Amino acid sequence: MSELVHRDVTASGVRVRVAESGSGSNVLLLHGLFLDHSTWDGMRPALESEFHVVTPDFPGFGESAKPPPSRFPYGIEAFADTIADLYAGLELGRAAVIGHCLGGAVALTLAARHPELVSKLVLVGPLCEPPRRGTFGSLSLLPLIGGFVFKQLWSRAVFASFFREQMVSHPSRIPAARIDAYYETFSTPEARGSALATLRALEDTRTIVARTHGVRAPTLVVWGRSDRVVRARSGQQLAREIPGAGFELLDAGHAPQEEIPAELAQTVLRFLRR
Repeated sequence: MSELVHRDVTASGVRVRVAESGSGSNVLLLHGLFLDHSTWDGMRPALESEFHVVTPDFPGFGESAKPPPSRFPYGIEAFADTIADLYAGLELGRAAVIGHCLGGAVALTLAARHPELVSKLVLVGPLCEPPRRGTFGSLSLLPLIGGFVFKQLWSRAVFASFFREQMVSHPSRIPAARIDAYYETFSTPEARGSALATLRALEDTRTIVARTHGVRAPTLVVWGRSDRVVRARSGQQLAREIPGAGFELLDAGHAPQEEIPAELAQTVLRFLRR
């Protein structure tokens, strides 16, 4: 493994934490909701042997700054603008972009709006429809009491239950310590506020789907066969709507990079080497 370098870059006026490793052509990996750049750690060794791997934390997540919604308009468009600005801060030029969940929706939007930045596109279970959230996720979106539920009642146990029931198909594949690490970055008031604002913004995915015909980069859509957040048939429909896109189904839930990182890495590498 090459050395992992962390640095902070200002993008869209927000401090963004970025982890980099490897050398070669650029590969940019964008994480999903409730996660951070470490979700790609299991894939990093395979990718960094051939590529310069760049993994940022979105504003409001991981180790990036967490401005209140009054200062940063959490949502797909805002995140895409931040990533486009990050290109300039990192002097990336073009990059292959891989996005999961929230990051997949951002990657798709980036590719449609800034085709000059994206050489290839891999979408891993992107949010192309409102996600299925489970009981506590649904309660969090209710008027008046939703904020209280999300900020006060999402305990460590609730978070872990959500992760095991919604994010993965085989809970034994992900260590409890990994879920605990995600909870620690989620559990501060600022992080919960950012996550709630993002979750509410994902209620309307029509603008994401409308971008599909604007994608010009070679595209691969990857889905977990047992995805409980966004249905696999939605992935097949998405692949049909993106010109020339391929589609692969893996034995995993919503987060294959957490369950089967080596298999997902090989799927991605085959596509990037073409």
